[in-house]
Amino acid sequence: MTLPLFFFYVFSIIAVASALMVIAARNPVHSVLFLILTFVNGAGLFMLAGAEFLALILIVVYVGAVAVLFLFVTMMLDVDFATLRAGMLQYAPIGIVVGVILLLELLLVAGSYVLAPEAAGTAMVPMVAGVDNTRALGELLYTRYVFVFETAGAVLLVAMIGAIVLTLRHKSGAKRQDVFRQTGRKRSEAVEVVKVKSGQGL
Repeated sequence: MTLPLFFFYVFSIIAVASALMVIAARNPVHSVLFLILTFVNGAGLFMLAGAEFLALILIVVYVGAVAVLFLFVTMMLDVDFATLRAGMLQYAPIGIVVGVILLLELLLVAGSYVLAPEAAGTAMVPMVAGVDNTRALGELLYTRYVFVFETAGAVLLVAMIGAIVLTLRHKSGAKRQDVFRQTGRKRSEAVEVVKVKSGQGL
């Protein structure tokens, strides 16, 4: 057994076991920790496959941002998970339908690879020898697909602003800083000179 094959079995076994523990753990904090372990082992598998860009994105974006955000939200919110699990059976039919659809899609992808294995080799953009996939992906995004890439960024920016506007709620009794009123006030409005007799204090 070669060393890459050994690491493949190690990463894949730990990834599958931790993925099962994500849905089997009773504590939601433990589920998020197992999810982080799954992402880390998935990144290891990507590195073995030569896709170092996907491996780094999986670590930086999903482990460093999404999974840690899940962990913080789960730990900070006082959610009664026993009540949530009580009504889980009513969503079981929808979950089964979604699971069957995903299974059919995976079978179609695997079947198409078996029926037409040459389709995987016919890439629209052939890889250049001696250029790693991170550099090739960057050159492709910022040359051929630069407008699509910028459009996607603009759509995400609009979605972020819309989410902020929709979730922002102003409370009437909350104190807020009025910058224009603060910078436009006079000295007489901001400073009060008080004469205090010696030994009496304020």
